[in-house]
Amino acid sequence: MNRTNAVRARGVRKSFGEVVALDGVDLDVESGQVHGLVGPNGAGKTTLLGLLLGLAVADSGRLEILGTPVGRVLAVPDGVAGFVDGPGLYPSLTARQNLSALALLREQNAVGTGGVDEALEQVGLTDVADDRVRGFSLGMRQRLGLAAALLTKPRLLVLDEPANGLDPAGKHHVHRVITELAADGTAVVLSSHHMDELAVLCSEVTILATGRVVFTGPVRKLAAESGELDYRLLTSDPAAARGVASETPGLRVLSDRGSGERLDADVLVVRGPVPALDELVVRLVRAGVAVRELGPVVAPLEAAFLALTGTDTVPGQNMEVLT
Repeated sequence: MNRTNAVRARGVRKSFGEVVALDGVDLDVESGQVHGLVGPNGAGKTTLLGLLLGLAVADSGRLEILGTPVGRVLAVPDGVAGFVDGPGLYPSLTARQNLSALALLREQNAVGTGGVDEALEQVGLTDVADDRVRGFSLGMRQRLGLAAALLTKPRLLVLDEPANGLDPAGKHHVHRVITELAADGTAVVLSSHHMDELAVLCSEVTILATGRVVFTGPVRKLAAESGELDYRLLTSDPAAARGVASETPGLRVLSDRGSGERLDADVLVVRGPVPALDELVVRLVRAGVAVRELGPVVAPLEAAFLALTGTDTVPGQNMEVLT
């Protein structure tokens, strides 16, 4: 099925005085796609989200949203909704009153009570619809902000840290809403500092660093570019596992000295690419050693992010190699 671009940006630049927030950014987001936007603090994520929501205008470059070129005025085509830096809400009003007021401000009288109730139900706030927002937790405010965006039946939804402050149940609920919207053809652009959230939700991701795109493409491709990673290995026979690992081509056995992480004495840490880990498992089985746990010290997606942005070293990479 051919999909149209909900967002198409080419060479977008934006500065605030002498500070260059975006430096020649290209971005493509298809309809029906959940696209992650990540980067270190100050990378330009909030600025780019603001451009998509019509809260700011680019200094130069081309930006098309839902097929409409965006000019040099604070405006955005119909069908775009979302929030940056958290939703703006009236704390003295109830959740239902907040959405009703917003519908009136947008001259969406057609939304009516049914539309408000539907939006509240979508985000799981029906039971607190008549409670004042001042008593809401951060996660509940995030969900109410999402409900406000859903009122417009958006074709492009822009969300800044939508899972911020959510408990596991709330996060699962929001994830389901986003996934269902994408399945119905809505393009979703979301920022997040949580790599696990991106891995679950996003089909593609764009990484910004100092205002420039350092990666854009499928999440699976980003994870595959992690290269060598450090893995925790727990077995039924640590001493035998150490010997097998030390003889496995492409693997190195690491010491936890100076790693900053206290490891259980039975846990072995090895470093190497995925094929070498596959070979290790085969050799352990042949040696009669049961594998009880094998997983990366840092998730592959996070490791790739750190390597591309140069913001940090992967935990464990300062471990010494045992000879």
